[in-house]
Amino acid sequence: MSMNFEPETNAPSEVQQRRQANMLLIRLQWLVIFLLIAVLLWLYISQQRFQHSVTERLQGSEQVVSRLNDMDDRLFAMSQQTLPEPRVAASSQAQNQLDLLRIQIQAADRLLVDNNNSAAIELLRGLHWQLSQSSNEIAPALTVVIKQGLLKDIENLQAQSSQPSPWQLHNLAIQNIQAFLHNHDGDAEVNTYLQPSTQLSSLAGGSNKAITRRQLTIHETIMTLNLAIQASNMRDHDQLISYLTQARKQLAEDTESTTGTVGDVDDSANNLAMMDAPSDISEVIHWLDELIANAPTPTPLLTTQILKKPQ
Repeated sequence: MSMNFEPETNAPSEVQQRRQANMLLIRLQWLVIFLLIAVLLWLYISQQRFQHSVTERLQGSEQVVSRLNDMDDRLFAMSQQTLPEPRVAASSQAQNQLDLLRIQIQAADRLLVDNNNSAAIELLRGLHWQLSQSSNEIAPALTVVIKQGLLKDIENLQAQSSQPSPWQLHNLAIQNIQAFLHNHDGDAEVNTYLQPSTQLSSLAGGSNKAITRRQLTIHETIMTLNLAIQASNMRDHDQLISYLTQARKQLAEDTESTTGTVGDVDDSANNLAMMDAPSDISEVIHWLDELIANAPTPTPLLTTQILKKPQ
C-alpha cells in the first residue's frame, strides 16, 4: 500500500513569506520614524513652553525691580523735604533708641575733638549698621535721613584725614612764632622794638643773672602761646582767640609803632605755616593778627545737626 503526500495549497510560498517580512519591516521603520517625529515635536513644544515661562518670570522680575527703584526714588525725595511732625508719639523703645543714638553721636564728636578721626569713622559706620537692623524702631523716614547724614559725615571725615586740618596749620604757625622768639631772645632789634626798661633779678637758684623786661615778656608770650596750642588741640575756638590776643598784647604793650589791627589782615591764615620764619617782632604781631582773624571753628557732624532738630 503506497502513500502519496501532496503539498498543501494553502501554505504561503517562500516568496510570499519574504514579501510579508519586508512589509512588516517597512511598517516597523515607519512606526519608528513617526515615534521620533512625535518625540521631537513634544520636545519642541516643551522647549517653547519653558522659554515662555522664563520670559514671563524675567518680565515679572523687571517689574519688581522697577517698583523698588520707584520706592527708592520716593524715599529719597521724602528725605529731601522737611520731616512732618508725627501724628502719633513715638513708642518708648523708639525714643530710647533715639536718645542712645544722640549719646553715641556725642561720643563721635568727642573723638573728633581728640583728633581721633579713624575711631570716629568706625563708630559712625557701626551706627549706620545699627540703623539697618530689624530691631531698629525709629521712624523709617527719620532713619533714612540719619543714615544719609552718617554716610555724608563718613565721607567728609575720610577726606579730612588725607590733609592737614586748619587746627594743625594754626599749631604749626604758632610753633614757628615760638621758634622765632626763642632764637631772637637776645636780638638787638627786638630789644629796641620792645623798649626794655628796668632789669629784674632772677630768683632761680639764687643766681645774680639779670634778665631784661624784654626777655621776661618774650618768655611770658611763649608760655601763653603754649596755652593757645592746647586750646587748639581741644578745638576750643574762644580760648584759642583769647590766648592769641593775650600773646599779641604782651608783645605790643610796650611799643608805639604797632598799628596793625585784626580787621586789616587778609584771609590767609592757613598759609602761615608755609611762610618763611618772621624776621622781626612787627611781623610776629602781624602773624598773630591773621591767626586771630582766621581762627578755625569746630565743625559739628551733619548727623548731630539732624538729631538736634525737633522730631
